[in-house]
Amino acid sequence: MRHAIRMVVRGVAVIEEALEDRTFGAFPEPKVLRLVRYVSMKWRHARRPGWSKAGVYRRDRGRCGYCGRSGDSIDHIVPVSRGGASSWENTVLACRKCNHKKADHLLAECGMILLLVPKAPTWDQLMN
Repeated sequence: MRHAIRMVVRGVAVIEEALEDRTFGAFPEPKVLRLVRYVSMKWRHARRPGWSKAGVYRRDRGRCGYCGRSGDSIDHIVPVSRGGASSWENTVLACRKCNHKKADHLLAECGMILLLVPKAPTWDQLMN
């Protein structure tokens, strides 16, 4: 719905048919939109998404990369203090218990294993 209203506001689409007695802010709630002009999104397919904490949460679907429980923090597989970067391949979501257990160690040092292989997500994986 928000995307549809943004398209109307930007002039990319017009509302052809609206739901009766329903509004979205100042706009009637659209049932049918008609595109006025095509908007190319080549930028979205030309490069992978940039790393972000919110992106790691979405990529890992809220689950700890070590035990599978609900995760609430970002953990660097190779700690930053040991030269690890904040990248898709070096970060996973972790629960407090696992993050505390791993602390500033490498996986082999603390005897932990990853349940997933961290990799850069696609734009669609981050949007859904």
